[in-house]
Amino acid sequence: MINPTAFAKTTRSSANWADASKRVIKAYRDWYRAAPAIVNLYVLDVPTPAVRAKIRQEFERSRYVQQLPVVDMLITKSDMEFQETMNYWKQIPQLMKYFRSEEDSRSQVPKDFMTGFLEVCPMKN
Repeated sequence: MINPTAFAKTTRSSANWADASKRVIKAYRDWYRAAPAIVNLYVLDVPTPAVRAKIRQEFERSRYVQQLPVVDMLITKSDMEFQETMNYWKQIPQLMKYFRSEEDSRSQVPKDFMTGFLEVCPMKN
């Protein structure tokens, strides 16, 4: 049975950078430790190390954020995503979107307008 409040956290602001750092590390550890459960729960055909690498990559994207309110917002969003994921409220495509760029060559953004246009509308002879 799923308990909707099992992974719920109250929204709060960090007192300082040290507090924010502790909260980010806690969120990262929660995600990292839950990777095998996520793979099993959603029956993903992605190995656990790949899921952990993607988790690391997502946290690294926000590594150099310099504003404390933005860090607090990112932590809150991470907590919400974690709750939704662990309570099985997501669908598999919502999880697989994180792996799309590696496997789908069409998801790459074209270098310029003309290249993208010619890929979509090839010339007919």
